Order: sequence, then structure tokens, then C-alpha cells
Amino acid sequence: MSVYESELVVASREFAAEGVLALTLRHPLGEPLPAWEPGAHVDLVLGPELERQYSLCGDPADRGAWRVAVLGEPAGRGGSAHVHEQLRPGDKVRVRGPRNHFALRPAARYRFVAGGIGITPLLPMLAAAEAAGADWSLLYGGRTRGSMAFAEELARYGDRVTVAPQDETGLLDLGSVLDALPEGTLVYCCGPGPLLDAVEERCPADALRVERFQAREQPAGEDGEFEVELAQSGRTLTVVAGVSVLDTVRAAGVEVLYSCTEGTCGTCETDVLEGTPEHRDSVLSPQEREAGETMMICVSRCLGRKLVLDL
Repeated sequence: MSVYESELVVASREFAAEGVLALTLRHPLGEPLPAWEPGAHVDLVLGPELERQYSLCGDPADRGAWRVAVLGEPAGRGGSAHVHEQLRPGDKVRVRGPRNHFALRPAARYRFVAGGIGITPLLPMLAAAEAAGADWSLLYGGRTRGSMAFAEELARYGDRVTVAPQDETGLLDLGSVLDALPEGTLVYCCGPGPLLDAVEERCPADALRVERFQAREQPAGEDGEFEVELAQSGRTLTVVAGVSVLDTVRAAGVEVLYSCTEGTCGTCETDVLEGTPEHRDSVLSPQEREAGETMMICVSRCLGRKLVLDL
């Protein structure tokens, strides 16, 4: 399946909170951008070996612009520093996507939980839930009120939104929104790992969707050798211990899209035609893991001796 990729222009940049920079991106010729749904993200190709994923946090109905928000991280790996220090209105940046591994499923009731920059994928979800007439609420935490992006934008929802800065209210009271959930309620959560872990402990897996910015700690698994058959070419490759499927197929000259190499972005998701993957990603839901129809080849391996992949 082809993936949209184009150089877009930075139409504007503004701070959505202390340390959070919001960029509006447009096509240089004014062409419409691909449609997307709440939960989608795009890849910003910032330079050689420097690609980062950011959630789309604008209006899906606006085909003329994409909005992303980037948290400045001085101790990060260079992506946020590049965006904050280098990108100015009029500059061009290569953008790939959108992809969506955090899609909003239809429901009568939603409970949203955000921590810090985790508010970004939830913003369009709130608008969609409101437009659908759903029963929904948002619990939004952050270090300080000034560091919490889009707080003014959220004010229009009134008491559906609870803004809880840690320096004012302490840790989020998850029990107030997650205990005794009415049947049929879906919970969507995005934020730092400890918050997601705490939410996962309180919610049944079939009611919860999370999006992680950092890889989930995985239980130790077998790291042995196995074979991968590439269905499109008929080639069979051996994946040795300590080497990923991604690195193996790339070393064989097969071009595949990838980005994070940590199992968090979903860029390298590949269809599995035969065999059982050992999932080590932080993207797929429990139901998707059980189905075994796709895998993230940057981290996941094989439960058995062979996989047949649609490559």
C-alpha cells in the first residue's frame, strides 16, 4: 500500500504551552492533504536518520492543514530540538503518513485520560465524541498548569474536562473516572509510561486503548534463529539471534519503511501470511496480537521456526 509523502510548508508556529510548540503544515501549492481520523500520526523526516512521529491534533475536516505539537526535550534524541530550533514559517519539511494505530472506536461512553503532551492525539477524539453526542469526560494531568498544552482550547467543553496540574492537585485521581465504569465505556489514554501502566491496571483490556511514546518493557523471550519467507519474491532469509527481522530484510536489499526501530511508531507494520509472531511492540492491542495478522518487524520475532511475510 502506497504511503503519502511530500514536502510541506510550515505555515505557522506558536507555543501551545511552556515548552510545547504547535506547527501548522500546508502543501506548498495549496493541494489538499490526505484525509485522517482522530488518533492518527505523521512522520516528520527532519534529516538523515532523524525521523520522528507526532500526533495530528487539528481538525480532520480541514484538508488544507495539518497541526502537530512538539514538546521540547533538551535531553532527547534531537528531534524536538530540531523542530524548536530550526523550523520557522516558510521552511519545508518532508512529511509521511498519516497512520493510525490509535483509532477512536464507536461507543456511547468514553473516558479520556491524558498526561502532558499525551493530550495531542486526544484533542480530535474529544471533538468527535462531542459531535456524536457521546457521554464523555477527560482527566488531564501535567506538571504545572502553564506546561499543559491547549488548556484554553479545552475550556469550551466546560466541566467535561478536569485539568489537574500535579503541583496543585497531586497525582491524578484515576479511581474517580475509572472505577466502576458503566458497561460499554471505552477508555483512551496517552501519556508517560507510569500513567499508562496505572491505567492498564485499572481497566479491562477490551475496554482500553493506549498510545505509548516510549517502548513498553517486554518480558524476556526467546531470541533464537528462525526463517522468514518473503512472499512477494519467494526468497527465504534466516534471522539469527540478536538481529531483527527488519535488519535482516534490509541487509538482503529489501526496501521497507521504518522509523523508530523500538516498536512504538507502527511504520514497519507488515502483514503476516503464515506463522505465529512473538509480538514485542508497544502498538498493537491485545486483540490484534491474538489475531497475529500483522507484526512490527523492527522488534517482534517468531514463535516457531518460520514466518511468511507480505514482503
